[in-house]
Amino acid sequence: MRRRIFRWGRVGSWASVALAAVLVAVPAVATADAAADITWSVTPASVNGPDDRSVIEQEVDAGSSSQDFFAVRNLSQSEVTFRLSAADGYYTDAGRFNMLAADEESVDAGTWIAMPETVTVGAGATVVVPFTTTVPADAIPGDHAAGIAASVLSSGTDDGGAQVGVESRVGFRVLTRVTGEITPSVEIAAISTGYEMSWNPVRPGVATVTFDVRNTGNASVSVVGRVSAGTGSAAFPAPDEPQQLLLPGDSRSFTVTVGEVWPTLFVPASISLTPSATDFGGARIDMAPLASDATIWAVPIPQLLLILGLALVLLALLWGRRRSRRKFAEAITAAREEGMASAGARAHAGESAPLTRSALRSAERRDGDG
Repeated sequence: MRRRIFRWGRVGSWASVALAAVLVAVPAVATADAAADITWSVTPASVNGPDDRSVIEQEVDAGSSSQDFFAVRNLSQSEVTFRLSAADGYYTDAGRFNMLAADEESVDAGTWIAMPETVTVGAGATVVVPFTTTVPADAIPGDHAAGIAASVLSSGTDDGGAQVGVESRVGFRVLTRVTGEITPSVEIAAISTGYEMSWNPVRPGVATVTFDVRNTGNASVSVVGRVSAGTGSAAFPAPDEPQQLLLPGDSRSFTVTVGEVWPTLFVPASISLTPSATDFGGARIDMAPLASDATIWAVPIPQLLLILGLALVLLALLWGRRRSRRKFAEAITAAREEGMASAGARAHAGESAPLTRSALRSAERRDGDG
C-alpha cells in the first residue's frame, strides 16, 4: 500500500557521498532524483511477504542471534538494484526516528545486523530479504535502536555546475531489546525560565520554561507532561506534535510557553512529567511521575507605572484641594480684617459697623478669583 513518501539525502561528491536518512514508523515510498522515475517501499515482512508490522521489535539474549525479514518493493517501470544498509538509530529533537548517515560510523545495534549488500528487484516486483541480528555477549541489557534502508544513487549538478551524487533511501526502525533487568528511568534537568510582559497593564504576559528530560535507564521511555506558571498551564508535547520517545541515554530539550501569567515579581512554576514504558507485548512498566519546581522573575512594570500614574493624579487632586482651602481661609481672614478696620473707623465716627454679608461675599469672590 502506498503511503505519503518520506525522502532524505545529502548532496556530496562522488568520492564521498554524505547522507542523511529519515526513517518513519509506517511503510514509506520514496522517489529518487534519477533520470528514470524510481519509486520503492521497504517494510517488515515474513518469509512469505510484507506483513502488518511498521517496525521490528525483537527480544534477544546477549550472545544470541535472531533472524527476521523485510520486503523491498519496486514500484517503478524498470528493474532496479538497491543498496541495502543498516545503521544506529536515534530520535531527532522533533521526536522523529532517524538513522546515522552513510559517512557516520555505527557503534551499537547498527553493527549487529547482517544482510546482503544489494538486492535487485524487477519492475513491479517484491523481494523478501532475510537479515540476522547478532547480539554481542557483553551487550548491555535494554533497548538498542537501528534502522534498515534500501537506497539508490542518482547524479546531478550543484549551483556551481559541479557533478554531485545524491543517495536517497527509505527504511524502517529495528528495536532490539537485550534481555535482562529492564529499569526505565528519567530525570528533569537544566531548567531555565523567561517572561515576556504585556505593556497593557490589564493584560497578563507569557512565561517560557525550558528544561531537559534525560533517559537515565535502559529502556525506551515516552514522556508527556504539563508546565504550570502562576495561574496558567500548558501541556507538552502539544496535541499537534509527535510523540516524544527517548532511547536509553537520550536527552531532549523542551521549551513550553504558558500564557495568561500575571507578573507578580516572583511567579511560581512547576514541571509535571508522566513517563511511561512498555514491554514488547504492550504491557506497561510502572514508572513514578516526576515534578520539579522553578521560579520566574516577572517585574510588573506596566502595573507599577499605572499605579504611579494614579498616585500622581491623586496627589495632584489633594494638593489642589488643600491649596483651595488655604486660599479660602486667607480670604475669610482678610474679610474679617477689612470688616474690623471698617468698624474701627466707624467707631471713631460714633457708628457701629459689624462684619456684613456683603463683606463675606466679597471675601468669597476674592477666594474664587485666586
